[in-house]
Amino acid sequence: MLLFLAVSGYAQKAIISGKVLDTDDKLPLPGAMVQIVGENKYTVSDYNGRFELLNINAGTYKVEVKYIGYTAITHEITVEQGKNNVIDFALKASGTELNEVVVGDILKGQAKALNQQKNNKNIGNVISSDQMGRFPDANVGDALKRVPGITMQNDQGEARNIIIRGLAPSLNSVTLNGDRIPSAEGDNRNVQMDLIPSDMISTIEVNKTLTSDMDADAIGGSVNLVTRATPNGERISATLAGGYLPIREHASYTAGLVYGNRFFDNKLGAVFSGSYNNVDYGSDNIENEWVKDEFGNEYLQASEIRKYDVQRIRRSGSIALDYKFNENNTIFANAIYNWRDDRENRFRTTYDDIEPIYNGEEITGFEGRVKRQTKGGLDNNRNKNRRLEDQRVQNYSIRGEHLINSSLDLDWSANYAKAREYRPGERYIEYRQKGL
Repeated sequence: MLLFLAVSGYAQKAIISGKVLDTDDKLPLPGAMVQIVGENKYTVSDYNGRFELLNINAGTYKVEVKYIGYTAITHEITVEQGKNNVIDFALKASGTELNEVVVGDILKGQAKALNQQKNNKNIGNVISSDQMGRFPDANVGDALKRVPGITMQNDQGEARNIIIRGLAPSLNSVTLNGDRIPSAEGDNRNVQMDLIPSDMISTIEVNKTLTSDMDADAIGGSVNLVTRATPNGERISATLAGGYLPIREHASYTAGLVYGNRFFDNKLGAVFSGSYNNVDYGSDNIENEWVKDEFGNEYLQASEIRKYDVQRIRRSGSIALDYKFNENNTIFANAIYNWRDDRENRFRTTYDDIEPIYNGEEITGFEGRVKRQTKGGLDNNRNKNRRLEDQRVQNYSIRGEHLINSSLDLDWSANYAKAREYRPGERYIEYRQKGL
């Protein structure tokens, strides 16, 4: 069918395609407005910076590209009938120069997010990796809580479950490069946002209203995590960070590495990303329940004292590939593997079933129950005497973009995603004593 369409319709009209890049770092600029001057014909570049204008008559045109934070640029192109006419744009960041002070360049990275947000077909917010890098967010969930209309449910101080416009986490969906990813927990639909390190993601797109090409089971909204696209030249980026957590007197470690390049006369593009995060911390928690009796006496009916010792290790690796057969046909492949070990000891003392001992209307003492519980695990090289929660999410996809003729653009994709949670050797021990 594809061969028939290509042969029968290719020579009728023409195509204008190309890329929009940053002049300095050669990175793609997604969300750029590409328009033929004087005509009502425009398109928006994708997250690879690619754009396509179909069904163009032969002739000479001026093509203009506009981008927030960058100087608009116009190129003239002579379009030949029946061909894919390629033209690339390199935009330079614009700033206001005041006595050697440049205003605007610091927001260069967020300009990509603002352009995508401005040109979206629906209501949403976009965060770029440059903006995430300005804050010490270890995971995607902590980065998301800075978005308007978004709140996060925390676990041990880290953002885990997403709430969009006040709706429960189970009513929202999460995708990776547009592909749905499942929950690692078997008893709910919540995708654990603290499982994915923030430095593995290039852009976060929050869609607060759904469009017809999205799954319809997200009443609240949808979050799309976009990984790094292949670069247009060699790129090396490394991150190394550390810290000290005084509450449990432990250090924390973070490391990241990104390498990308193009090979075989720029036909093959590849980018590899890796991340490692190790934090050993804890929390102290006291929960009390107070009541008032019929005589107006206020007393403690129940109390819990908890001590948590937690270690979280996040490991993540991803690869993105693209192979450009020619100007009309490109194949893309993406893979990402996220693995988090959550080791926890919880020591809990509970005083409950507390009843007052009265002398008339006066309270002279109390009687109740004491429970002491320890949560932990086996003593081996995986559990290390703690409850181990081993969560993993992996996603693999392949897709293609093909310009069949001047009127037909074919995109296809296939993906496989898997998530799991494993708790080996988990144990709870509790001792109870009544009538104290």
